Amino acid sequence: MSTFTAIDFETATGHPYSACAVGIVTVEDGVITEEYYTLIQPPENEYWYRNIQVHGIQPNDTLKEPTFYELYPEIRNRLLGKKLVAHNEVFDRNVLSKTMGFYGLDYNELNLAERWECTCRIYRKKGYKPANLKYCSERNGIELTHHEALSDARACAKLYLLVHNQIKLF
Repeated sequence: MSTFTAIDFETATGHPYSACAVGIVTVEDGVITEEYYTLIQPPENEYWYRNIQVHGIQPNDTLKEPTFYELYPEIRNRLLGKKLVAHNEVFDRNVLSKTMGFYGLDYNELNLAERWECTCRIYRKKGYKPANLKYCSERNGIELTHHEALSDARACAKLYLLVHNQIKLF
């Protein structure tokens, strides 16, 4: 349980294939060993206003950034065959699979579990109300810049470690 990869995506529109940022945190034997963050130019660099309101990423920020297709070799190396954890795993898993599909990439080649570990689901079962990332992080003293993909992935990793008694935050 102490070796896994936490991931978080931000999207530019309501379409799951519109990834505009990703944060990936690698944990080995209970220790964060690597962090990766990149902006991603979404298809046609299209953004919806309500998405910009959530994460603050705008078309000018990604205009000269690589597409997911161009970034895929790096992302693939970080995810291939790993145990993945996300705070809302259904959302992040869907973004990854739909974005890969949009670019004609085979999601199955990543050799990932059908369902990932989900810290939202875990903390909900522990009785947290609400069980959103912001509240879970605040309640456990985990620093968070919410809707910044790397910060969200890092908080998710720490929440997962905490629930499995791998770290003490206080």
